[in-house]
Amino acid sequence: MRVLMMIVGLLLVFSVQAMELSGPARQGGMLLGKVSPGSQVFLDKKELMVAPDGRFVIGFDRDAAASAELVVVTADGERMVKKLDIAPRQYNIQRVEGIAKKIMSPNEQDLKRIRSEAVEVVQARAKRLQRMDFAGKFQWPLVGPISGVFGSQRVYNGVPGRPHYGVDVAAPTGTPVSTPAPGTVTLAHPDMFYSGGTLIIDHGHGVSSTLMHLSKVLVKVGDEVVPGDIVAEVGASGRATGPHLDWRMNWMKARIDPQLLVVPMSQQSK
Repeated sequence: MRVLMMIVGLLLVFSVQAMELSGPARQGGMLLGKVSPGSQVFLDKKELMVAPDGRFVIGFDRDAAASAELVVVTADGERMVKKLDIAPRQYNIQRVEGIAKKIMSPNEQDLKRIRSEAVEVVQARAKRLQRMDFAGKFQWPLVGPISGVFGSQRVYNGVPGRPHYGVDVAAPTGTPVSTPAPGTVTLAHPDMFYSGGTLIIDHGHGVSSTLMHLSKVLVKVGDEVVPGDIVAEVGASGRATGPHLDWRMNWMKARIDPQLLVVPMSQQSK
């Protein structure tokens, strides 16, 4: 019996060591994981992409539940279960005035355009590229004052709206914008109704960056980009009251906080 218990203990130790996780398990956070090659990984019963070397990624939405179940099935059939405790966050209320009436109350023609553009965004984010750029370092697309933060509940012209899912960086129109990490451009739109000039860059495994309110888009769909490449210029297009960059990130449909992936702006040099 003691030998059996020792064997079970060894298996448990192996199981823990066979699954590595790093990153903030909190609302808006992103976890990097690694399992033995050939393993399957499930989050709340949904199978995740796993690279040939066993790496994978998980993102937690702004309003993610307090816990999630992570299940790993190794190539030899061993099953590991881990409960992920997801830390909650407090979000600010942000009031935004001066939004044009056209943006606040779109007509039927505008609504048709909005629906069509929403489909384009969904299709761009639905790609599951086998890139591993999400596992590397992210950097600020530009440096400047932060004028809006992830998760804040926004009130537009006195009317409560959806939460803000990105980080806003104020800068003059025409300021160059770089990609925050290597990736493939999956959407390059000159002027969307709400987000104006819009870029979506895929970093692999469902992780993507969206750059919004651009005055110029300098790349096209299919382009490969790396940090240092100037992909756009700051603008005030779409639903904006002044020139700034709105940088958003997704893990598939989950909205994640870009600020959790980069060094604080105060440590950046202009």
